[in-house]
Amino acid sequence: MPHRPSSDKGPPGDETESHEVTLQSQYDEHVLDHYQDPYHREDIEQPTHAAEGENQLCGDSLRIELQLGPDADVVEAGFDGDGCVISQASASMLMERIEGMSASEIADFTAGDMLALFGPSLMPNRQRCCLLPWRVLQTARQTPLGEGEPDDEADGQNFGGPSLSEEC
Repeated sequence: MPHRPSSDKGPPGDETESHEVTLQSQYDEHVLDHYQDPYHREDIEQPTHAAEGENQLCGDSLRIELQLGPDADVVEAGFDGDGCVISQASASMLMERIEGMSASEIADFTAGDMLALFGPSLMPNRQRCCLLPWRVLQTARQTPLGEGEPDDEADGQNFGGPSLSEEC
């Protein structure tokens, strides 16, 4: 039997397929960890910016609060909401990621960056669930709190990516 170089892929069922299954399991574990034990799922004490968003077709809803410091850096971030594993886990991942970022870095954080942060590949209808926290964050960074209520100026802005009004 001829020797196959180790760089060649073997037939289905060999260790390459096993590695892909293990990698997917690690992604699933990571997502479930953020869903079951979310990072900064809380109201923050002194928010300076906030926004809410929802996907009416799926029922996902989310509120993000930010405390931006004098240099517009994220001092603290928190979220609360209800929805599927994907929307809530991605919110947790996003809160962890933006800690210490500036408002301009948040503005430069794209929908593609959010999908990459989430990890597992998602079908387009599930990408909307993952992108809900990103959309709410983009609105929150532009929505300073006045007397305890968000300013409505940022409502209705389009930040690209799939529409939340489409069916999940």
